Amino acid sequence: MRPGANVTSGLAYEEPLIFELSRPGRVGYSLPASDVPAVDPAEVLGADHVRSDDPVLPELSEVDVVRHFTRLSTWNAAVDLGLYPLGSCTMKYNPRVNEKLARLPGFAGGHPLQPAALSQGFLELMVELENQLAEVSGMDRVSLQPAAGAQGELAGIMMIRAYHEQRGEHRSVVLVPDSAHGTNPASAALNSYDVETIPSGDDGILHPDAVSRAMTPEVAGIMLTNPNTLGLFEEHVARICEIVHAKGGLVYGDGANLNALMGIARPGDLGIDVMHFNLHKTFSTPHGGGGPGSGPVGVKNLLAPFLPVPMVRRLADSEGGGFGLDYEFPHSIGRLHGNFGNVGMFVRAFAYLRSLGPNGLRRCSEMAVLNANYLLARLRDVYHVAYDRPVMHECVLSDRNLEPTGITTMDVAKRLIDYGYHPPTIYFPLIVHGAIMIEPTESESLEGLDRFVETLRAIEREAREEPQLVRDAPHRTPHSRLDETRAARHPVLRWQPD
Repeated sequence: MRPGANVTSGLAYEEPLIFELSRPGRVGYSLPASDVPAVDPAEVLGADHVRSDDPVLPELSEVDVVRHFTRLSTWNAAVDLGLYPLGSCTMKYNPRVNEKLARLPGFAGGHPLQPAALSQGFLELMVELENQLAEVSGMDRVSLQPAAGAQGELAGIMMIRAYHEQRGEHRSVVLVPDSAHGTNPASAALNSYDVETIPSGDDGILHPDAVSRAMTPEVAGIMLTNPNTLGLFEEHVARICEIVHAKGGLVYGDGANLNALMGIARPGDLGIDVMHFNLHKTFSTPHGGGGPGSGPVGVKNLLAPFLPVPMVRRLADSEGGGFGLDYEFPHSIGRLHGNFGNVGMFVRAFAYLRSLGPNGLRRCSEMAVLNANYLLARLRDVYHVAYDRPVMHECVLSDRNLEPTGITTMDVAKRLIDYGYHPPTIYFPLIVHGAIMIEPTESESLEGLDRFVETLRAIEREAREEPQLVRDAPHRTPHSRLDETRAARHPVLRWQPD
């Protein structure tokens, strides 16, 4: 594959700022003359709330503005342009039918404060989506309110804390395996828990004896990522749940990797008490450039009294039928989000679930697992594999085999940009030195996977034959490589663990 073959931005051209493109007197709009009397803003808003000077805005024609931002957009990698191989923070293709349905006027145009009587269709969709997520996961109840996977995770730990406090127990420790997602210890710490890290075994998974040694009366629960960040299924999950439950603790399941299990295994059946869902990953809603996201949280019945309010419920015939909002959760952790949550994400996820059905969801999981194992099989001879065994949804390579060349994981990631790929997740999980974490998802074709494999193999050859070429990458981007060595020395940019 020719370096840069897929790069639309590989030009020796630096886009000026929009203010630099501005020319005095140039306009991109036309407005009719005002037919209402002029009003002094200071009289309406008060002088303290009015600018003393007019804002300085760029002056451009419409075509200048459109071309400027279109050019900038071509510099971005996108899942609509090709494989987006981030591990853990997966970018999965979002079917266009989902986008069309989310734009239906009744959903897109509904006001969040309109009365329930005027939101019956949307409330019914919420109830159906909650039921479907509960069925997929083996949970009893689901709240759609959390605005992201991380907030759903936070809500889960808040409910675990509320559960123990309602029982009069003041536990102070949460167990987190070293192969868990990085947000797990953060969510525990935000709930004032001390975090105790549990090491994985030599096979990359958590073992019951390690959990048993750590379980004390102070432990509120354990947070499991399954499959874990090495892409491995936690084979002892049922036994681990038994050990934690026997000591009065609860089990949080990080549901970010549920796309490896759909239709095959249900976390609730394995002993998980509470979990979140990443609608943006497993159920194909967009990441949205940081928002809006959606991270519903599901619970078993013992945690249902602590769910955030309001919940949506189907009204009995004696109540007039239909759907309404239920605030009668006396032990609720409260609100996490204004109104119901992020509506468009619910519609997209609902469409995805309904269009695939149970068999389709299982097929998605099977293909996600097959694709990850295919990548592993084709790359294990050139890149080091820390835990070389069958994986689930993602595989983790490392730069150990490249050490004689002086080329690092960072260099490989930068060189991938020249070939038109967004780099995969790198240097995570932390338990693999120089990690290269790749999740292809079920969306990718065999031909697309082969192109990516050949690219990584080409970079490995370059590392041996032309290491400086890789070390100086990327070469075909509007801006050259940052000096990470200098940044690492910067007192503000440097990060050190406590």
